[in-house]
Amino acid sequence: MPRACLVATGGTIASRAGAGGRVASARGQDLLAQTTVPRGITVTVHDVPARGSFAWSLADLRAIVHRIRAALDDEVSGVVVTHGTDTMEETVFLASLLIDDDRPVVFTGAQRPFDDPAPDGPANLADALAVATSDHARGRGPLLCFDGHAFAARGVRKVETLGSHAFDAPGRGPVLRVANGSVLPLTAPGRPPVLPADPGELARVDVISMYVGADAALLRAAAAAGARGIVLAAFGVGNANDEVVDAVRTLTETGVPVLVCSRVPSGPVSPLYGGGGGVDLARAGAVFASDLSPWQARLLLSAALAVAPEDPVRVVSAHLPD
Repeated sequence: MPRACLVATGGTIASRAGAGGRVASARGQDLLAQTTVPRGITVTVHDVPARGSFAWSLADLRAIVHRIRAALDDEVSGVVVTHGTDTMEETVFLASLLIDDDRPVVFTGAQRPFDDPAPDGPANLADALAVATSDHARGRGPLLCFDGHAFAARGVRKVETLGSHAFDAPGRGPVLRVANGSVLPLTAPGRPPVLPADPGELARVDVISMYVGADAALLRAAAAAGARGIVLAAFGVGNANDEVVDAVRTLTETGVPVLVCSRVPSGPVSPLYGGGGGVDLARAGAVFASDLSPWQARLLLSAALAVAPEDPVRVVSAHLPD
């Protein structure tokens, strides 16, 4: 009989309304009581201190990954993590870098709270349990399951603040679909490599966005504040301006790696333009991070700095397409 472990961390799926706003207070057993668990699946529950994921630190993300590893040690078929939607795309990506196990690890949550007249959490949790115990989900790395679809960790993004279709993977799409409790594969199994070692404490990496008229002040301030790496959310296919390029060159020459992503939701970055564009950023030593979002690239660089502080770019490059 398939056995899943539910790791309940709070978020909207566990939230009730009160005078101070919505607060996560429902526990894992409460979520299960509200959910039609797929037939034949037994579920054990582990609760962690619940609060909104928007209040988490990097240490909190690592603690969740460790909790997932402990759940996998219990010889379960798979693990489901209920999580706030604000930062779910970051935690699932970090889990994909750190957990080397073919069994499914499935993140889910809700857009409407536990005490809503029509909550979406129960359906999402039922789908996630079906995915976590499905052979079709094995060998794909951690997944994010929401609104009837399951997405690979890499590339998934929150795309809607309130609507029920909260997540998508722009340019990639889902890897599984859940229909009436059945899990249907949409792509062949496959996953990127995990990190060569556990990073321990994650390094500080800051994200700086480009906008019309942006100068180098925030780049310099981030480095002065102790950032050991920078992710640039660049224009379009990976462009900046001359002043930012000069600051990037200074950073890379002093040992602060810079990754280039796009502020555009879909598509890869590539060094194509001069005059302060991607060609100049590449010449200044920046590394182009394919189609990773700035937030997922930040976690990759943060972990790489912790694993290989002498050569983090080598670790980052191993996790990017050739």
